[in-house]
Amino acid sequence: MRAIETCRTAALGGHIEQCDQCQYTRNAYNSCRNRHCPKCQSLARERWLASRQAELLPVEYFHVVFTLPEQVAELAFYNQEVMYGMLFRAASETLLTIGADPRHLGAQLGFFAILHTWGQNLLFHPHLHVVVPGGGLSPDHERFVPCRQRRFFLPVKVLSSLFRRL
Repeated sequence: MRAIETCRTAALGGHIEQCDQCQYTRNAYNSCRNRHCPKCQSLARERWLASRQAELLPVEYFHVVFTLPEQVAELAFYNQEVMYGMLFRAASETLLTIGADPRHLGAQLGFFAILHTWGQNLLFHPHLHVVVPGGGLSPDHERFVPCRQRRFFLPVKVLSSLFRRL
């Protein structure tokens, strides 16, 4: 915190900047270069965001959450490696299976998932946040198949049912 508080102040020293054309000079204080500092990292953050946005497909994205039932979550607290592996496998198998089904999408999906182990109330609540593009590759990998619904990626009841079984 001290680095951020003193960023671009006399406490970190400084240097004189001079214009090559008009000879105007000004004092410029040194930055802290702390990776958490909003003053120092805003340009790096903007570059990182631009790079990530360039990687996105020009399609709508969906946010899908898979949560362990309370009884299973208790087991996960004491067997995290095994249970989290099962959670990731069940969620991915659910999405891949329902996505590949021609009755729903008929496409090969891509997605990424992030594990959260605590809820907003700071109680143990393991769940996955999954980001899925609004469609997938056709079985022949020749075209993009967009999802049929605008509000939901795939039918929630169908996803829930298969996830619970797995």
